[in-house]
Amino acid sequence: MLVLSRKVGEVIVVPQCELTVTVIAVDGNKIRLGFSAPAEIDVYREEVWHKICDGPSRATSAEDRL
Repeated sequence: MLVLSRKVGEVIVVPQCELTVTVIAVDGNKIRLGFSAPAEIDVYREEVWHKICDGPSRATSAEDRL
């Protein structure tokens, strides 16, 4: 695991999949992150990804993504 420290407005880049992660806000123990990726790359919260993998249907609604 790579662990990085970033300030609000700073960006992390994963060039192999054209993914950027931007620190939007920090409020106590809450951090807001913004993800930017090409449309063909799905980005999920971990709990949603587990539902997709473990659930009876692999389909997901747009509101479950990100």
